[in-house]
Amino acid sequence: MHKSLKNIRFSIVPQKQEGDRPVELARTMSIHPLTYQELPFDPEYSQYAGRLTTEKLSNVSPDEQYWKTKQEIILRHTGEHPYEISGPDALKLLQKIFPRDISKVKIGRCSYQFACYHDGGMITDGLLLRINENQYWFAQADGDMFSWYKANSKDMDVQINEPNIFVSQIQGPKSMELLHKLIDEPIANTWKYFDWKEVTMKGEKVIISRTGFTNELGWEIYFRPENETEKIGDFILDEGKKMGMILTATPSFRGRRIEAGLLSAGQDFNNETNPFSVGLGRFVDLNKDDFIGKEALLKTDKKCRSWGIRVVGGIARKGRSVKLNNQSIGKITSSTWSPYQVCGVGIVLMDKSDIGPGTEVEVECVDNKIHKAEICRLPMYDPKGEIVRGINKNIPTRAEPWTGIKNQ
Repeated sequence: MHKSLKNIRFSIVPQKQEGDRPVELARTMSIHPLTYQELPFDPEYSQYAGRLTTEKLSNVSPDEQYWKTKQEIILRHTGEHPYEISGPDALKLLQKIFPRDISKVKIGRCSYQFACYHDGGMITDGLLLRINENQYWFAQADGDMFSWYKANSKDMDVQINEPNIFVSQIQGPKSMELLHKLIDEPIANTWKYFDWKEVTMKGEKVIISRTGFTNELGWEIYFRPENETEKIGDFILDEGKKMGMILTATPSFRGRRIEAGLLSAGQDFNNETNPFSVGLGRFVDLNKDDFIGKEALLKTDKKCRSWGIRVVGGIARKGRSVKLNNQSIGKITSSTWSPYQVCGVGIVLMDKSDIGPGTEVEVECVDNKIHKAEICRLPMYDPKGEIVRGINKNIPTRAEPWTGIKNQ
């Protein structure tokens, strides 16, 4: 890479249309219908699954976003892209596409899923909602699943549609308290993690799910074309502000998702990794009937090469090598700063599976210096997922610094 590009980043910014001839991009990027709520905060975007996702807002710092997520409540309009798979052969197609047994997903439930190529390499992941007997939504992360559905549905009685649904996330310890203020009817205590439900909000039927990408208590809302999205969105924001809620961008999610071990499609896994190598082998059902990639996954090494990393006093530079005794042994796939652990945190992909948690290494950081670091297990804390399930309701009032190796 040329030295002039080393500290350059690229982003998409909104600009007013000038002149009487509209400028069109070679590839259209659709915006979330509530994007106007972000415009006062000088937003910057990146492309994600054919949509725009917010990378930066000027209202608060990344550290403030992190603590709002961990201690209070945040709102984020995501780039998640739901597609609808329906028809008599919907289940048949999804059983072919995904390594997990889709028949176990009941109406009213969600399921984490990812798709693989025939060689076991990974395409993308996302959240599958079973809406009806023969109707599913798959809210995908970055990648192209639509073409994959089409290419693998020959001679099947199935429809793959773009229902024009947009997703927003409300996350943090106060998220359920806000939800109870927003909906017109009480929600049962039996509404569990990874359930979805249709509720009435501001007189309209909307679908919400007890899911998110922070591993904090939270829920997501799915805006359908028939919804008055602006009315509902402003209602959520106005009521949330009374509880201290803020709009956030990617930084609010990145720190918590890394600490929780939630992998990002295209970064922490891609077509060169398989589910086992990145620690997702538990989501592969090798006993189910044939699915794309099964033959390759049966033969592949089942050992994990993906771990967390804590860095002393710096943020590891993404894409750079992890070194042991001056020899490269892996690379950084995601990284940021953790205000809670007071250290850099990241996800690494090792070259071999024989080097893992507890190994002290060195990494290049964004300050262009070499820092000491230590490979660790994921998630970095809350291994039983008690925070996201609402079991652990202890809200941290201060940082709990990592007490590992010292930078000597």
